[in-house]
Amino acid sequence: MSGRKNFKISSKTDRIFVIMKILLVEDNAELAQNMHSYLSKEGYVCEEASTVEQATSKLVGFKYDVMVLDLMLPDGSGLDVLRWAKQEHKDMGILILSAKNSLQDKIEGLELGADDYLPKPFHFSELNARLRAIFRRRQLQGSSTITCEDINIDTETHVVKVNDEMLDLTRKEYEMLLYFVVNKNRVLTKQSIAEHLWGDYIDALDSFDFVYQHIKNLRKKIAQAGGKDSIQTMYGSGYKFEVYQ
Repeated sequence: MSGRKNFKISSKTDRIFVIMKILLVEDNAELAQNMHSYLSKEGYVCEEASTVEQATSKLVGFKYDVMVLDLMLPDGSGLDVLRWAKQEHKDMGILILSAKNSLQDKIEGLELGADDYLPKPFHFSELNARLRAIFRRRQLQGSSTITCEDINIDTETHVVKVNDEMLDLTRKEYEMLLYFVVNKNRVLTKQSIAEHLWGDYIDALDSFDFVYQHIKNLRKKIAQAGGKDSIQTMYGSGYKFEVYQ
């Protein structure tokens, strides 16, 4: 299976490969850039905001799996962003970052709905581990494997099987399939798929035809393995990974 090299994992890192879209809300430019660089190398799609206003604007226009939120922002408190986000994006995970050692801030943040709290300074490897844990709890029900219809995805080994036959997927095909399965029975527009897998900047493009091509290739590989074509085209709307309960 030659395509497997795209998802090779070192056994020393125990890395779980999931396509996670992160919003980094941090006003320290150097720290934000370092987090962005590290997490991007881990395979995540990252966007940045440095103020309450920027964070709110991002959250109005786009969806994220997890928000990494600093509590001390130049134009207000990160807790205000947290309050608003929990009302508008109930499924989004939230990891609080703060240099403050105040127990009250930690308690208030967690009571408002944050998933975890990481005090500064911290190691990026710990940040990564906590983000993965939040994603597993919220999107994968705490498991590293997903079974949907005749498809089985192991996010630790990156192995995808259809009827016990291993699929030879490119990285983006793997990410797209995982995104569809996690959002089963939801209509996903071409734009939302593109933004989630390639980043928010993609919304400036005039065409999302490349999304169709990736879906076409993914459908073909699933069909060749004898799998059901669960990716339905919703004309005028987008696509849906349809699963009958």
